[in-house]
Amino acid sequence: MDQQEVVRTYAVTGMTCEHCVRAVTDELSTLPGVREVRVDLATGTATVTSAQPLPDEVVRAAVDEAGYELGDGGA
Repeated sequence: MDQQEVVRTYAVTGMTCEHCVRAVTDELSTLPGVREVRVDLATGTATVTSAQPLPDEVVRAAVDEAGYELGDGGA
């Protein structure tokens, strides 16, 4: 594979159940270039694998659309 993937973990606040996990996963999965989304309810994080870096405002808008907030703990 010549193209390197970008993996980034974001803090997501407000998630309380599996429905929340599905909503965040579904919204983040629609972003251009996203290859995989893993949401961990226990830690309140979403790990996104994408073809290129995603602008924070795009990720924030997707999480907001799902009904949650992007925390300050992005890494």
